[in-house]
Amino acid sequence: MMGATIALAGPTAPGLFDDVDPARAGRDRLPSVREGIEVIMGGHVNWTVLPCPNPEWAGMVFPDLPPAEALERLWTEIAHICRLDEPDPAAAWEARGAELGASAARLTGRRLSALRFVGPGTDLTVGLLPGSVWVGGEDRRRDGLPHLPNIPTEEVFTTPDPLRTEGFVTSTRPLDVGGTVVNGLKVRFEGGRAVEITADTGAEVLRGRAAVDEGAARLGEVALVDGSGRIGPLGTVFYDTLLDENAASHIALGAGYPKGTDGSEPERVNTSEIHIDFMIGGPEVTVLGVEPDGREVVVLEGGAWRD
Repeated sequence: MMGATIALAGPTAPGLFDDVDPARAGRDRLPSVREGIEVIMGGHVNWTVLPCPNPEWAGMVFPDLPPAEALERLWTEIAHICRLDEPDPAAAWEARGAELGASAARLTGRRLSALRFVGPGTDLTVGLLPGSVWVGGEDRRRDGLPHLPNIPTEEVFTTPDPLRTEGFVTSTRPLDVGGTVVNGLKVRFEGGRAVEITADTGAEVLRGRAAVDEGAARLGEVALVDGSGRIGPLGTVFYDTLLDENAASHIALGAGYPKGTDGSEPERVNTSEIHIDFMIGGPEVTVLGVEPDGREVVVLEGGAWRD
C-alpha cells in the first residue's frame, strides 16, 4: 500500500537558535531517519511541499512594513507564485510542468559531461554521471500516479557525479538552515567534497550538517532555473528554500535522487541523511555545458536558455 506526504514550508520562528552555539546547532537536527529521504527519492510515495505564510515569516521577509501589511504582502506574492491568481491554477501548473519537462528532455538529450558555473566569486564545475537524466515539472510515483512535488516549482534538475565537483562557488541568496540564516556563503570543492565552507554568518551550522556522514559534503543535486518563472522576477528573498531555490539555479549537499539517473549505476548516486539546497545562480551567472570532448557551450546566460 502506497501513501502520500504533504509538507508546509516557511520559517515559523526566525532566529530561534541565534543564542545557541552554532557548532552544536549544526549537529543537532530535528528528528529524522535516512529511510524518510529514501522513500521520497525512490518514488515510493507521491508528495508535495507548499508554502504557508505566517506573521513571523512575513516580518522576516518585509521588515519595513507594519505586521498586518507584511502578512498581506506575503500572501499576495505567494498566491502569485503559486499561480492562484490564474483562472484555472491546475491548468496553469500543467502548462508550466510541460514547459519544464520539455527543457529537461532537451538537456538529457545533450548528454553533457559536466556543467560549469561562472560568475562573481564563482567558477565551479559539476561533473555529471554518464546516466544522468534531467527531471522537471510533473513527477510520478512508482505505480504511475502523477503529482507535482513542489508547489511552486520552476527548476529542472539532475543527479551529479558525487566525485567530480571542483572549484569554488558563492551563494547568490541567503540560506536558512534549521532556523539559522547563512549569509555570504562560499564553498570550495576538491575531488567532489566541500573542503572549505565560509560565510558572513551561519557557517558553523552548515559545516556541522556537512559532517553528519560521508555523503553530506558531496553533491546530490544540481538544478537550473531560468528567468521565465514567477519567483526570480519578484526580487524578493523569502528565506525559505522551497521558494528561493526556485528563483535561481542551485546545488544540494547530501542525498541524490535516483530518478535523476537512468538506473544503470545506482551505486554512484550519493547517499546521506541530509539534502540541503543553496542558490548559486542568477542573471549574472553563466552556465556552460561541457561536452564529452571537453568543448564548452553556453546553456544558460542572463537568465535565458541558450540551447
